[in-house]
Amino acid sequence: MIQEFINRHFFNLFLFTFTFGLLLYGGIGFDYTDEICAFILLILYCFAFFKNPKWEINKAFLITIGIFFFYLIYSFIIGSNVKQAIISDFIVQFKPYLSLFCIYSLMPELSKNQKIKLKLFSVFAWYILLIIGLLSFIFPDIIVTTMGHSTYFAAGVVAVSLCYLFTSDFTQKDKIIFLIMLALGLISTRSKFYGFYALSLMCILFFSNVKNIRITPKNILLFIITLVLILFVAKEKISLYFIDNLSVDNEKDLIARFVLYTTSFEIFRDYFPFGSGFASFATFSSGVYYSNIYQEYGIERVWGISKDFYNYIADTYYPSLAQFGIVGVILYAYFWIYILRKSFRFFKQKNSAKHMVIVLLITCFFGIEGVADSTFTTHRGFFILMLLGLTLSEMKYINNTNAKNEINESSANR
Repeated sequence: MIQEFINRHFFNLFLFTFTFGLLLYGGIGFDYTDEICAFILLILYCFAFFKNPKWEINKAFLITIGIFFFYLIYSFIIGSNVKQAIISDFIVQFKPYLSLFCIYSLMPELSKNQKIKLKLFSVFAWYILLIIGLLSFIFPDIIVTTMGHSTYFAAGVVAVSLCYLFTSDFTQKDKIIFLIMLALGLISTRSKFYGFYALSLMCILFFSNVKNIRITPKNILLFIITLVLILFVAKEKISLYFIDNLSVDNEKDLIARFVLYTTSFEIFRDYFPFGSGFASFATFSSGVYYSNIYQEYGIERVWGISKDFYNYIADTYYPSLAQFGIVGVILYAYFWIYILRKSFRFFKQKNSAKHMVIVLLITCFFGIEGVADSTFTTHRGFFILMLLGLTLSEMKYINNTNAKNEINESSANR
């Protein structure tokens, strides 16, 4: 009964977040939809947790909670910012992990009917995005007017495409439809999306075939070619962030990102090993409650990072890891290794590539987005991580179901 309650209400929350927390987020202009959805998800998780007489909690989730509370106490001790800022940033940084682990722990199972509804909704949403995308060739401002930003448009395309793939049977036809749906995001003209699409082509056309998922010279060469293609697409921004120096010819928002990257390396060195603490650098809270770090490193006058205009202060994700130091970088990397290992282990057991490909695509999505966007901690990241949690929970459900069937068969044969 409890699981049926979870399945029904989670699906409603998932569709609500999909609609208002992602697709209509920019158009509505209400900035707290993802926080509301996160709070509802937490309530649902707490309800299930206390209804379970065993009070079971995922070990990885428990460790993650412990790590975040360690950094919370650490931030208070070193005075990384005022208390309101530290708590605000703590919530923002913890939210994506909450999204993933709550859903993975709840282990919601979408019924066949619910999957059909989600697939139809995804296709319908894609057609709306298609209309907006085509109209942008006539009315260039329509994406910003309807979606809020071209990045939101691209994320919407990624979300509807991945949801379609998740609800599909993963046939060759489904894979081609996924790639066609995903191609719509190219209209956004975001170099990050070009790189993600190149990776998606490789994953869908080659690695979605279970026979091809092995380490061979051919696969290594294909991976290198794909990586070179991605680097070629993003060569200008990579050159700016990591190679070139500042110049008056650079776009102002790119200068802000460059400064954030270069300063983050100094913070990693000076605040070794645990970083500068919550709300201290390259996050929204560090701008609202302006952090002393910016003045300490002499970047408080940089356009987009100043106290009076901090719009680009949280425009990247990787520099914000300086708040957690080298230890935080290692933990963040291990988090994704943990996720990928789970999917690969499932693939080896079931010899089915669908779930592993979806997990790999989501991992690559955040890996690319983090270079020049804070997607991981935004409303876009929240929903994509909900989908990741749903994918992992379905893997867990299939494993548990198969294990129960094996036990029943063993008992029947005795």
